[in-house]
Amino acid sequence: ILAKNMNYIYLDTGALYRALAYKALKLKISLEDVSALTNLCSTTDVVLKNIDGQMKVFVDGKNVEEKIRTEEVSMAASKISTFIVVREKLLNLQRETGAQGGIVAEGRDMGSVVFPHADYKFYLDAQLDERIKRRYKELLDKCVSVEYQSIQKDMLARDKQDKQREIAPLKAPDDAVTIDSDNLTVEGVVDKIISYISIK
Repeated sequence: ILAKNMNYIYLDTGALYRALAYKALKLKISLEDVSALTNLCSTTDVVLKNIDGQMKVFVDGKNVEEKIRTEEVSMAASKISTFIVVREKLLNLQRETGAQGGIVAEGRDMGSVVFPHADYKFYLDAQLDERIKRRYKELLDKCVSVEYQSIQKDMLARDKQDKQREIAPLKAPDDAVTIDSDNLTVEGVVDKIISYISIK
């Protein structure tokens, strides 16, 4: 919504990790096998294509957007993101896309690692319960069958994994504007961001 309002391109960088994780799961590759993941990275063609203002992820020529939004893929993506070979492959792709300008990039290390010199950085925060409710509703809206407790377990595990990984751990950049979104709608968050940008 923010990208559309600003006439920018939206880049969901987490989708890149999900795309590689999806292929790893499909090929039954161990998510802890560095050698296998290295081979996966060198033999997998990951491409971003601008479709109606959104960067869609294609793996080996196929659009995988509809297949990478499950909890299983989400957890797998968090696991493989701890390996430097995976991060290096996708980091270059993200930066090449960002170099074009006019990008709203979403991801857990955007302001701290990928685009440390971005014009604006926003860190969106919310209590765990609120995040679980949102994820649960998102999956139900997509007709994905999932248990509330399962989402809670996976989210806790993912947060711990992302915050404690040695490479690019999850953290709010010192120069980012933190927005507490607990009592805000998506539109409310967008309004706050646009208001901040407009007075700068």
